[in-house]
Amino acid sequence: MKRIDAMIPSIRRGVVVEAIMKAGATGVTIAETRGRGSGERPLVRGPRAAARYIAEYNRIDCITVIVDESKVNVIVNAIMNAANTGKAGDGKILVSTVEEAYDVATKS
Repeated sequence: MKRIDAMIPSIRRGVVVEAIMKAGATGVTIAETRGRGSGERPLVRGPRAAARYIAEYNRIDCITVIVDESKVNVIVNAIMNAANTGKAGDGKILVSTVEEAYDVATKS
């Protein structure tokens, strides 16, 4: 089995999760995080409407999927196609091997 971690801007979450599910994944885990990379940071409003500043970090979602090795390329391509805008900061995809996995409910 393989673990795919896609770190993408939060605004793209819906289309990416939809693409992952259509590509054959049975489920996803999403962690809402913040990060800083090559993408532009957003301009946000302060407590007073007149105050504006550039956010220190971007809102990033880390979407994790565990799939059979045969589905890795399909899922990765689905993520790339859904998340791509052609601009810096579109995200990163990491693929790693899962040595063992256990189901807590069934204890197997």
